[in-house]
Parts: sequence; C-alpha cells; structure tokens
Amino acid sequence: MNRRIANLLTALPVTAALVAQPVLACTSMLVSKGAAANGATLMTYSADAHELYGELYYTPARRHATGAMRDILEWDTGKFLGRIPQPAQTYSVVGNMNEHQVSIGESTFTGREELEGPAGIVDYGSLIYIALERSKTAREAIQVMTSLVAEHGYASTGETFSIADPKEAWLLEMIGKGKGQKGAVWVARKVPEGYLTAHANQARITKFPLNEPQDTLYAPDVISFAREKGWFKGADKDFSFADAYHPLDFGGQRFSEGRVWSIFRRAAPSLKLGAEYADGSAPGKRLPLWVKPDKEVSVQDAMALMRDHFEGTPLDMTKDVGAGPYAAPYRWRPMTWEVDGKKYVHERAISTQQTGFSLVAQMRASMPSAIGGVLWFGVDDTSMTVYTPMYAGIREVPHNFAQGVASRGQFSWDSSFWVFNWVSNQAYARWSDMSVDVQREQGALEGQFLADQGAIEQAAMELYKRSPEDARKYLTDYSVKQGEKVHNRWRKLGETLLVKYIDGNVRDEQGKVNHPKYSDEWYRRIAREKGKALEMPPEPKKEEPAPVAAPAAPVAPAQKPGSKPTVAPAP
Repeated sequence: MNRRIANLLTALPVTAALVAQPVLACTSMLVSKGAAANGATLMTYSADAHELYGELYYTPARRHATGAMRDILEWDTGKFLGRIPQPAQTYSVVGNMNEHQVSIGESTFTGREELEGPAGIVDYGSLIYIALERSKTAREAIQVMTSLVAEHGYASTGETFSIADPKEAWLLEMIGKGKGQKGAVWVARKVPEGYLTAHANQARITKFPLNEPQDTLYAPDVISFAREKGWFKGADKDFSFADAYHPLDFGGQRFSEGRVWSIFRRAAPSLKLGAEYADGSAPGKRLPLWVKPDKEVSVQDAMALMRDHFEGTPLDMTKDVGAGPYAAPYRWRPMTWEVDGKKYVHERAISTQQTGFSLVAQMRASMPSAIGGVLWFGVDDTSMTVYTPMYAGIREVPHNFAQGVASRGQFSWDSSFWVFNWVSNQAYARWSDMSVDVQREQGALEGQFLADQGAIEQAAMELYKRSPEDARKYLTDYSVKQGEKVHNRWRKLGETLLVKYIDGNVRDEQGKVNHPKYSDEWYRRIAREKGKALEMPPEPKKEEPAPVAAPAAPVAPAQKPGSKPTVAPAP
C-alpha cells in the first residue's frame, strides 16, 4: 500500500539519493512448507492506508472472446491507465487468493526517487489481481507479473510482493527504471522449506545466487542497470538488490524493519535478535532475509504475529505518556514531529489503526484447492479484527464484506468495515479496559471457526467426491453465514461497550455503575505536571476539647468502734 498516504505523514530527513519515508503502510509474512503446521503454506497481509476502505474483492472465473481487453485502473486511485489483452480464460479470485490457492500480498518500499514515474500502464495493485486471475502456481504468478511489466511497462515505485501456493512461497522485489523508461528490474527468491520471512516497506533482498533458477529468478539487467546508474561497481556475485535500489537508513530500520524484527523475535525467540535491529541505533545491521521458527506456525499463530504493538520490548507503545491513562498502543499521525528544535518519532507497529483489511492465507496441497485454500479475512485494525474463513472455491462473499456496500466516505451499518471501526474507535479511548472485552469476543469467534474447521472440511470432502460444485455451494453457504455472524456479533459488541462504559463509568455484570480510578502512575504524572494547581489544601486541624477531670470517688462515713462496715452504694 503506498500513494494513498503519501501526503499524510511527515518524514525524517534522509539522504538526497533517497525518497523520503512517507510510506509506512502494509506488512506481510510468508511461512513456507515445513515451517507451517499441518503441511500448509501461509501468507499474511495487512493493507494499511488511511484512505483505504476495507472490503473483500470477488471476481468469478470467465472465458474471454478473442480480442477481449481488460481495463487497468490504478488500485490506489481508480485512475484509468490503459488496456491489455485478456487470455482465453481467467480464474475466480476471492480477496487475495484464487481458486488454485495462489495468494499474493505486498508492501511498498518506494526506493530511489530517480526511479519514480516510469512509463507504463500496470500498477502494483493491478499486477496482484491480474496475476491471481491468470496463475495456477506462485512461480507462474511471478512469470505473469514480470512479463506484464516488460510488455506494458510498470506504473508504480518499488514494491515487495509475497507470492505463495500450497507448495512454494516466494519473495519478489521490483522497481521501475525511472521517468520515461519502460519495464522494471526485479529479483525473486523462494523461501527455503522450514523458514519464514516478512517485509514491511523496506527492500529486503540483498545478495542472491546467480545460477540457481529453481530458487532464484531475476531480470537480466538487474545488475547492469545499477552499474549504468553508478549505484554498484563490484563483482556480480557481490551485488545487493536492496543496497542498490533502496539502501537501509534510520527510517527504513525504525519504521519498517522494526515490524519484521517483531515477527522474527516472536517466531524464533531462540535467535535472541536484539532491539538494535529495529531502533535505528545500528543502521548498518541487517536482519536475515528469513528465519527458522522455533516451532511450526499454525493459523492461530500467524494471526497472533500480525497482532503486535512491540509489547514487552524497548519499543513497547503502552509504556510512555503517549499511551494515555489507559495504555493505548496507538499514536495518531504524523509519525514524526518536532518540539523545541528536536525531532522525534512515534513507533510504527504491525497493528495499526489505519488498516483497511488484512488476511491470513492458508494453502494446503492435501485437499482439492476449493477446500484446501482458506482466506482468513478481517477488516480494520489487526488487533481488533475477527479473521473469518472464506474458502477458495466459494461463489459469492458475505454482503457485509462485499464491494459497493459502502465506501471510505460513506458510513453504513451494513458494512463490516464501518461496524468494526465503530467498535475499535470506542476501544482506543479506553484500551486497557475495553480491549479485554473485544479480545474475549474475538477469541470466542475465531476459536469456534478453528474448532469447526475439520468437521466443515470433512463434510465438504464428502460432497466433493460426488459433486465438486455441491462442495463449492456448501462452502459458499458456510462462509457467507460466518461473515454475517461476525458482523452481527460485532455490532452487538459495540452496543454493549457503549452501555458498559458510557460517560467514563463502568457497569459491572449486575449492571451497577462503578467509577474506577486511573492508575497511580497516571495520577503521579498529572501531579508532576499540574500538581500545584490541582493540589487540595490540607484539612485544618480540629481543636481537641480540654480533658474533663474524673469525678471524685464517694467517701464512706467514719465507722464507730464495734459497728458493722458501711458499704458505699454502687455508682
């Protein structure tokens, strides 16, 4: 995701050779076969942009007449860029997964400003969805994408693509050749079995093998073009794509590689990757391209890895005053700011408020693609969303996720994007309390989907043996119902939160209104900043009354000799 937010952020200054760092959108992870649980491959993607409306795209399979053309509309803006010929057949696509389980995500790294504005008509977003319409494997998708930009030209800046199928996971990095120049330079690397990788708006492929076509593909001029521009002078074997086309700087490490580091540190804690890979203190120190996770990554693990605010690290967003009294791990834009002549940053975590939609793509070769492919789809903030199973073979998507229900500038109760934003924007204001309620409901829904998955797929397999189309209808009905259920439950959750937390109060389970205090630490912060103005005067000392003398004890009369003792009456 890129140009949608290009003018919304203020960037730290960088070297003159590089474009500034306004693009801090999108995070993606690839988990290869052998690293993912149950023989799957996994791909995650969060499409993060302040202007993006989150919806689930659906394109049915089609046959095309000879001479049929496809319009190219720029994904970021909707601008018409041109037309290209259609093939004889295109495949159905649900979101970012097609009917053959090919899945594609991205993040924009922009790259050198000299390479902006190339002559072409195929933008990065169109590349994704055209490739999904035309590819049966990840390797074929790379061939489709690189052939399209060679023939019709590239219309975007630097981009990293995650491309996966049930057997392989690939990382493709591509950048145009500059104003007026057609085509692009690129390199693609297959993630080794048993490993995972991630990217987040920073070019990550450095050196790569030159003679291993089974695992590495690249444009024939990827090295010579850099030489012509004066960005590389060494031997071919020492060429680094990232260093030539998008050198790492402070912003790239702090805002982008920081998110990759957070995935790596959680998936492979045994590597003990320190915060110096993320905080900008050692800008020359690079993370590895991929890591071997300490254990196989399940779908639920992948969801969790995309729900991260640097908790428990030196970059933890809940710990400074910016988190407010309820420890909110969010910072409103701009991400860089200046006070009293000094420049500062806010952290850019994986979970962020501006996400339009996100997904976890689960791909499995052990079943027919219509059943083996599951797009776990969610709208809005990854930390607050509910990943809902949408199968690769479905024929329609839930109305609440569908295109055209609403827009970024048009609220609708029928739109899950708007219902989820309504809930999350309530929760941001009282995070430490409300997030517990939200995550309880999130866990209940996702947990049930995961618990039911085996039985649903077993039933679909039985139907598939008799009629593949009946299996598709069954999965369509199931996916649509789950989407509707999530939508209705989330609207009810929003209503419950409003009642429970209205006006700063908190109602307990019996409906009684309570007034919980801020934390002591927050009170101390208020006292430090405004203590003299807010401090109450000490209560005046009360005058204690003078002590009263005890009454004298009664005296018994004198006794005459020989008389009986007189006993004083009881007081």
